[in-house]
Amino acid sequence: MAPSRDETVDALKDMVHQLQSRVEYLEGKLQHPGAPDPARTPAQPMRMILMGPPGAGKGTQAPRIKEKFCICHLATGDMLRSQVSKKTPLGREAKKIMDQGGLVSDEIMVNMIRSELDSNKECSNGFILDGFPRTVLQAERLDSMLTVRGESLQHAVEMQIDDGLLVSRITGRLIHPASGRSYHKVFNPPREPMKDDVTGEPLVQRSDDNAETLRKRLVTYHDQTTPVVTYYKRTGIWRPIDASQEPGQVWRSLLQVFGDDGRNAMTRSSTETAGSGGLLRRIGLAN
Repeated sequence: MAPSRDETVDALKDMVHQLQSRVEYLEGKLQHPGAPDPARTPAQPMRMILMGPPGAGKGTQAPRIKEKFCICHLATGDMLRSQVSKKTPLGREAKKIMDQGGLVSDEIMVNMIRSELDSNKECSNGFILDGFPRTVLQAERLDSMLTVRGESLQHAVEMQIDDGLLVSRITGRLIHPASGRSYHKVFNPPREPMKDDVTGEPLVQRSDDNAETLRKRLVTYHDQTTPVVTYYKRTGIWRPIDASQEPGQVWRSLLQVFGDDGRNAMTRSSTETAGSGGLLRRIGLAN
């Protein structure tokens, strides 16, 4: 279902509030070069894992969480490729296993995460872990590693969406290869069928964006994730998010999960923006 007009307006207001706050900060920075960025001074650390099937919107929300709470985003696939390309000791060990057709051990993956937490300055205030853990044993190893560091996970967020809706989302995607612009056959169609709005060049559908491939991936995802969700339910940090909502509403739901600090920060930003009011009024979105 396409987002309603009210939802779209709310999402635009959120974006405008954030832009207005950033403009005000940059103007102040020009006048007072040594001033700190209040948007990047979080009240407390954030350590979380983000779960969700392919296409649920993790790639949309994770950067927003990272930016708001000044934490690092550890996508384990990217992290593994980075370690291999840098030829670190862990990367060389992992490459040897992968070249032999094996699976990288839980121990190596946990050590890679530990290495990032130790060496990546972006992780000093916390992290979003994406793609790990996939099994209960991995979850236990992760908890043990964090315990040794005197830390613990605060949130295990699962982005939930009906498989049928997910299939319709993914299988309808259309891509303009040269620019990366994306469309959707139903939710965001091009002006002319199968043609890029800007160049008029042909659009394509990725080979893995098909129902059969996606359904197989979803079966694997659910088989792996269900026991992990049960594990985090027992620890009391699991929270579900309805990922079928439009992105702005998903973001607001995430802020509610993170508690009063996130909500109050958003409220302060919105209130300050409404006070100056210029940008909202200029584009006709002021209340």
